[in-house]
Order: sequence, then C-alpha cells, then structure tokens
Amino acid sequence: MDQALLQQLTTDLPLLEPGRPLDALGLRYARYYGIDFSSRVEQHLGRVAIDGFDLALQVWCPPEPRGTLLILHGYYDHMGLYRHLIEWALDQQLAVLGMDLPGHGLSSGERASIDCFLVYQKALDAALEQSLAWGLPAPWHLLGQSTGGGILVDRLLHGPLPEQLGRTILMAPLVRPRQWLLSQMGLRMLGGFVNQLGRKFTDNSSDEEFLRFIRENDPLQPLVLPVAWVQALEKWIPRIEAALPVEHSPLIIQGEADGTVDWQHNIKVLESKFQSPELFYLPEARHHLANEREAYRAQYLKWLAARLRLPA
Repeated sequence: MDQALLQQLTTDLPLLEPGRPLDALGLRYARYYGIDFSSRVEQHLGRVAIDGFDLALQVWCPPEPRGTLLILHGYYDHMGLYRHLIEWALDQQLAVLGMDLPGHGLSSGERASIDCFLVYQKALDAALEQSLAWGLPAPWHLLGQSTGGGILVDRLLHGPLPEQLGRTILMAPLVRPRQWLLSQMGLRMLGGFVNQLGRKFTDNSSDEEFLRFIRENDPLQPLVLPVAWVQALEKWIPRIEAALPVEHSPLIIQGEADGTVDWQHNIKVLESKFQSPELFYLPEARHHLANEREAYRAQYLKWLAARLRLPA
C-alpha cells in the first residue's frame, strides 16, 4: 500500500460510528497490515477529534465478548503493527479497541512529535470515552507497549481510572530510555539549532521479518526524531519518578535483551511505585515484545491468559 493511498485514507477518515463498516480503502489498509478480521468479528475504523487532533481509532468486537482489551502502541508504531495481540485477544473472546497516538499512523499531528506528554493522557481519555460510548464490556484490560506502557504508568499513578478497569499490562514500559543521561547532554549541546534528527532503525526485535517490514515496506513509519518529543520526555520523566506510590499491581513483561529502554532502572522505579507488581522476564527477548518472535510471544501470552483468567 503506497503513501498516497494512506494519505487519502487519513484525509477522508470518517467519524468512528457504530454500524459503519470498513469502506474499500479501509479494508485495503487492514488487509495490507494483516489486521482484517471482519469475516469473524465486527470491525470499525474512524476518527475522533480531541484537543486539536483527529485520532484514528479501531474497534474489533466478537459476537459475545467477555471483556475488552485497549491497546496503546509504542513510539514510532501504529495499530497496523499489532496484529498478533489483536488476534490473540479476539481468540480469547475479548473486544479490542486500538488507537494511533497523535503524530502516529493514521492520526493527525506532526510525525512522531508531541509538545507535552499529557496530550497522550487526553488521547487515552478519548479511547476510554469511546469504550463507554460503544458499550464495550467490562473488565477493560489496558495494555501498553513501551511509550504506550509509559502512558498507562502515568494514568495508574495520577488517575482518573475507569470503574470498569481490569488488569493493566505494561510491555517493556518506558520510564527512561537507554543511555538517557548521554541523550540529555547531546540535546543541550544541540541548543536551539536543530529541530529534528534522522531516525536510526534499531534491531529491537529478533523477528527479522518484522524488522525488514518496518524498514522497507511500512509507509507509516516516521523517519525523523523530533527534538520536541525528546524535550517533552525530559519534562515527563520527573513526573513519574517523583509520583507517590499507589496500590495498583500491574502486570509487567520485560525482555532482558532490551536495548531501547533502561529497563533495569525502570523496573526499580515501578517496583517502588506499585504494590507488588507481577513481573515476567524473557531473558533473550528484545524491546518490541508485541512483535517478538513467536516463541517469546507464546510464553508471555500464556502467562497473561492465566492472570486475566482466560483460556490458555
């Protein structure tokens, strides 16, 4: 699927409304990314306006859902890349609601940029409001990969939380990225002279097919690292690290070969903020757990199913 067709889809994206099926372009998009499950469940794609952004939201709803999984993707990602988790949730008879964050995927906004991380909280509010408006069944399980996990950490620490909340799943959650102190020094050396840097693709998964796809065949991949996003991250990290502890017990999945986030530091922070979080380590897994090789996904999905009281 080329950039022009995706741009047309983004420009013409209809409002998210119950009963509106995927149009021809939306279906082409879903098939390209492997997230077309419309033959077995109700599937919807549309936009929701919040705070100056048009957010692309998607809903997949099986005939008799036993709960809902709300997915927040990671930095540089979009919901088109989350077919493995979507399919697993549907197999468990969970409805799924996914959203492209501002500046990502089919959502509007400067690519991969944000002025303040609290904008992500407003986006999460919009997703939760849609879950309520659509009557998606409780419990609402929240799952976040990397930056998506950081957004959920913020919400657990600062609220508000929905009454329908089930378990919160943090996959390689962001608090600090790897080599953060060096990154801060580099940011200050740049001063106000540079607005963005070229993106460097990293081997953040051991699934070579996934790595090849995002490098060569995904037209929704941003190719820059905006300085504004790093500056927003710099302001957000103290908000998390200075937050008071809360009684929530999230489920945390972490690869020990993760070279993207400073996971040893992050886990210590999360253990100090939450009451007895449950941790599952994958010794050889890298950062992008949603798209790690199948053997690793099978391990953590079996672990999750037991804790969500779902069929193995």
